[in-house]
Amino acid sequence: MLHVAAQEGARASDMAAYLGIGKPTISRQLATLERLSLIERTRDPEDARAQVVTLTAAGTAQVEQVRAARRTHVHQMLSGWSDDDVELLARLLDQLNRTLAQEPVEDTTRGG
Repeated sequence: MLHVAAQEGARASDMAAYLGIGKPTISRQLATLERLSLIERTRDPEDARAQVVTLTAAGTAQVEQVRAARRTHVHQMLSGWSDDDVELLARLLDQLNRTLAQEPVEDTTRGG
């Protein structure tokens, strides 16, 4: 759901590639999220054969709730760190995120 939120909608095949999982796995996960009314699927305006997954209002609220809880938890965990250490961590995480954004996750579900 975080990936869908960040992309403001995504195709299932793109999510599977991003997460490094097979299409059947992402399909099952999306079906569950759809049953829970957290996502919806609509026709891709660029390719009528494909579907775009977007968050519902409930899905958006769930993502925001998780983000807020995560921010609070991390803030509490780092409260004893020095400002310099927090700054260093932020710089290194930014560097890691930029590196990860350049490389797709390898699909290990099919032996490769």
